[in-house]
Amino acid sequence: MVPLTSISIVALALLGLSIAQNQIPITPNTPSHIPALGFGTWNLKISSANTSAAVSTAIQIGYRHIDCAPIYGNEKDVGKGIKDGLEEMGLKREDVWVTSKLWNDHHEPDMVEEALEQTLHDLGLEYLDLYLMHWPVASVPGKSIISYINTWHAMEALLTTSKVRQIGISNFSPHQLHHLISSSTHKPSIHQFEAHPYLQQTDWVKWHQDHGIRVTAYSPLANLNPVYGSPGKSKDTPPSLLENKEISEIAEKRGCTNAQVALKWGMGRGTSVIPKSSHTSRIEENFEALGCDLEEEDYDTISEVGKKYLKRFNNPSEGWGVPLYEGLDGT
Repeated sequence: MVPLTSISIVALALLGLSIAQNQIPITPNTPSHIPALGFGTWNLKISSANTSAAVSTAIQIGYRHIDCAPIYGNEKDVGKGIKDGLEEMGLKREDVWVTSKLWNDHHEPDMVEEALEQTLHDLGLEYLDLYLMHWPVASVPGKSIISYINTWHAMEALLTTSKVRQIGISNFSPHQLHHLISSSTHKPSIHQFEAHPYLQQTDWVKWHQDHGIRVTAYSPLANLNPVYGSPGKSKDTPPSLLENKEISEIAEKRGCTNAQVALKWGMGRGTSVIPKSSHTSRIEENFEALGCDLEEEDYDTISEVGKKYLKRFNNPSEGWGVPLYEGLDGT
């Protein structure tokens, strides 16, 4: 349990702000009701207690959007944190948007609902607000190649149950998404992919907006940690966003931190962002991005930053032996 007294007065003051800007009503459940600022749980595995405490703290501070996945290896602890946070704040399940994902080893159509049931059991929830296909890649032992179209059709069937409100995708290329839409009854409600000032993907984001698909940006702070076998720092790795000169200048002008500038930029362009931290001070700082006001000139500056430091940090194509992100920036 995380006592509310451990949360700063500044964060408490922002609870009122979150109601207006982040705690969008979630009834009826539609893609447009996903809160713009979420709390990510990837790599939140320092300890079970730490994971649960971080999630609970996030909810107490004001986050109403929790993003998780079974491959992160911590959904039981995330579920405990959700339960504790709701209890501490006197909230109901429907007051928080929870997203999880289908991992590659359960792409066989008759395994999809089984995977969802396990996630719901681990999280201690009766339903998910959003269930994503984590990758357009299948890795089912002893099986031949499985079409992500067949997997998607199995996910569509989940919409007839009370276990999932929305379904979506993550890490699809334009060709893969077009193929999916043309072969399906339900287009994805939301597409989650890497996006930050160093990988802006402006045209790709706009395409989704023009076609009624919401975007959730993961790694919104341009996470420099290697993920899924991607390379870490190298000679072409740009400076951390927390140290970037142009971002720092904007932060100083607007009375914000670099992280808040990057997060507000992401929200300001119409995407949801899901930063992660296990430290209360950082969780608070990220939440306070809601109160960071940027001007048009700041967006222009950040646009130039993206041209100067184009970098995709998450690309397991080589390690998995499959082409990913074809036709997109940073590949």
